[in-house]
Amino acid sequence: MNILIINTGSSSIKFQLMHMPSETVLCSGMVDRIGLENGNLKYTKVDYETNEIQQFSSHRKGLNRVIELLLDPANGAITDVNEIDAVGHRVVHGGTAFSETTIITREVKDKIGDLSQLAPLHNPHNLEGILIAEELFPNAKQVAVFDTAFHQTIPLKARKYAIPDEFYTDHGIQLYGFHGTSHKYVTEKAISFLDKKVAKMISIHLGNGCSITAVHNGKSMDHSLGFAPSNGLIMGSRSGDIDHSMIFYLVESLGYSLREVNDLLNKKSGMLGLTGYSDLREIQAKANEGDAKCRLALEMNAYRIKKYIGAYSSAMNGLDTLIFTAGIGENSSYLRELVCSEMDFLGIDLDMQKNAQKSHGIREIQKGSSRVKILVIPTNEELEIAKQTFQLLKTS
Repeated sequence: MNILIINTGSSSIKFQLMHMPSETVLCSGMVDRIGLENGNLKYTKVDYETNEIQQFSSHRKGLNRVIELLLDPANGAITDVNEIDAVGHRVVHGGTAFSETTIITREVKDKIGDLSQLAPLHNPHNLEGILIAEELFPNAKQVAVFDTAFHQTIPLKARKYAIPDEFYTDHGIQLYGFHGTSHKYVTEKAISFLDKKVAKMISIHLGNGCSITAVHNGKSMDHSLGFAPSNGLIMGSRSGDIDHSMIFYLVESLGYSLREVNDLLNKKSGMLGLTGYSDLREIQAKANEGDAKCRLALEMNAYRIKKYIGAYSSAMNGLDTLIFTAGIGENSSYLRELVCSEMDFLGIDLDMQKNAQKSHGIREIQKGSSRVKILVIPTNEELEIAKQTFQLLKTS
């Protein structure tokens, strides 16, 4: 079965065409920095690779270019759209409606659209990817894999907010959790790598969107993102945790509309608001050149992560493994160093030399004396989506 995986993020599109169940990757790639002037598209297959630098003003333009490359007569991976048996889509917010992988119907699409108000940077792009895929691959099964599904195991004491109970029972206002496909994949990889099923782990997903999850024996126990993917850690353009009374001050005293506040906190804050840049590669480069704002932003980012590590270690009564994953987590040795410094009281002792090395696979970066294993694990949400899509279609 040939499965095309489309993973549409807030500023990127990752894709893989995979044969299942062999897990053979026929082609893969990524459209990055969507909405910025110097967008990037990478497309790779066994005997061919290309990188294109151009502006992708929207996710639709990026997806259209991906499909063109898939069908390219000289270097494409397929010759006909009917060679695609299924398309697996990452969908960020499933609300209370979806707790598992689902075949996409009109009703499913409508509900994904309704949930866009809870994930405004993601669900609209996820839905757009579905609609484009339906147009281009009319005979393929369309399947949705939800980021929120992995976090169904979070206990009620961590899931509920301290507001009147009817908001939970009647309106489903609760902590949902996100990046679940990534957190599930890397924690399962860590359990296999360490051969340790009984473990207290903290998984740190650092990309344009960031989140951190407490995982006990392979199950999500708490998570930094909540009702919508906007709180918790400092992100590319999202503020993360704030004092909610600031919203009332912005509206009542500074004259902002609620729409403007929402736009401010989701699209103009985070690392972008602190530095003028949303891409960590640029921020690190500027910090190395002596830019005080960029240096402070990186320190703030690491400080926030440290606070969550401390909280989740306390909640689980210990910590065995710390995992760094996603684009920034896998590639920024500098941020990993900031996070792990002065954490020896928890048994976190980073090996600077191992941390500086690069690898395409799983690696340990702690000193031999460290009580906590520190792992860098490349995430593969696309493979996880393909597995879940194949399993659903095989049994349905």
